[in-house]
Amino acid sequence: MKDLTKGPIFKTILIFAIPIFFGNLFQLFYSLTDTRIVGTYLGDAALAAVGGSAILCNLLINFVNGMTLGFSVPMARFYGGKQLEKLRKAFALSVWMGLLLCTLIVTFSQIFMDELMVFMKIEESLRADAKSYCVVLLCGVFFSFAYNLGASVLRALGNSVTPLLMLVCSSVLNVILDIYFIGSLHLGVFGAALATVIAQAISAMLCLIYLWKKYPLLHFTMEDLRPEPGMLKELLASGCSMAFMGSLVQTGTLVLQTSINGLGQNIVVAHTSARKVTEIFMMVFSIVGSAMCTFVGQNVGAGKYDRVRKGLLGAMAFEACWAMIAVLIAFAAAPQLVTMITGTRTEEVLETAKVYLRFNASFYTVVAGVTLFRNVLQGMGSHMVPIVSSSLELVGKVVLARLLVPLIGYWGVILAEPVSWVIMVIPLAVQLWRSPYWKRDESCFTRSIP
Repeated sequence: MKDLTKGPIFKTILIFAIPIFFGNLFQLFYSLTDTRIVGTYLGDAALAAVGGSAILCNLLINFVNGMTLGFSVPMARFYGGKQLEKLRKAFALSVWMGLLLCTLIVTFSQIFMDELMVFMKIEESLRADAKSYCVVLLCGVFFSFAYNLGASVLRALGNSVTPLLMLVCSSVLNVILDIYFIGSLHLGVFGAALATVIAQAISAMLCLIYLWKKYPLLHFTMEDLRPEPGMLKELLASGCSMAFMGSLVQTGTLVLQTSINGLGQNIVVAHTSARKVTEIFMMVFSIVGSAMCTFVGQNVGAGKYDRVRKGLLGAMAFEACWAMIAVLIAFAAAPQLVTMITGTRTEEVLETAKVYLRFNASFYTVVAGVTLFRNVLQGMGSHMVPIVSSSLELVGKVVLARLLVPLIGYWGVILAEPVSWVIMVIPLAVQLWRSPYWKRDESCFTRSIP
């Protein structure tokens, strides 16, 4: 366990964030592996089926993952304040609430899968592959929940190394299974989804076994599983805030994808490949935000508020530097990155992806602010403003997609995201400006932040 309330601030955040970086890198690695292997072995049509439907799976799975991350925020505060009994009970309640949520998601998605395919506007020729991919991937949501809960709890306790090691094992396994299922057994996109689920199951099993053996303070009893209104309210407030924050963003992306799916196969492949490159660039923003959420949670719990303010300033400077580097890479090597990830050499695909990447990269400093500010506010216990901000992004994407895509085609999609980012960063920045970070008044932290 690592106490983030002590030691040099930036060094402490950096040491904690580095394993999260490599963990996210490996997670992205096996996501990119799916894309590359599907594109290489099965061609652009299968890639379009996966790309056109994956956002639906991501929406539902990321909702669960957001809940687990939100559950870990109160745990970080309990650990920082040395409230170990509350920490154990929070972990126990998180387990049964997460399992219930996964059961509901799997049941809903399997019953209404055909309707969801129609809603997504998946082309008839691609629908069988898209449905096969989603059915398998969503059945694995239990494994995704188990791993992410274990990883989130470990990070709340200051351990960001162990989740990395578990992901390394599952990533290597995923690559092997992808090649075997698709290349040797010819299972198509079904094989790609199955490989991902098996890899998630292995990482979940390893993470939970380690958590149970190494952290006796988390060994809960049936008494800990008994609902306690105050604890349930705190966990649900934090969990739902994180989950809705992410799912509202994903819902906006889903609406964009439905508009893209009607623009033809090459546009779908171009957007899918460009989004994969974008995920690489934005991964750093996500990592710093996740690290700051835990850092802020522990230090607020320990009453060390000046460390929170200094940590935020250091993180802002770091993310601004990375945003500028990402812009340079996007302008210098966009087509090469798309070819490297997907294997496609179709001229329309490369040109479309290049335009998307270069335009969106110009707004990465805004994305950096959005990601950092909302995670810091979550760590403080401010749950409402991040949801409001994400709701604005959803509304922005929906309105702009419906208005612009019929008029200017794919350029409507390109414009929708940056405009939405600018809109959503405003309430986050205002809330932080009003917060005690900028006032140097520690007494302000004794009051609840809305």
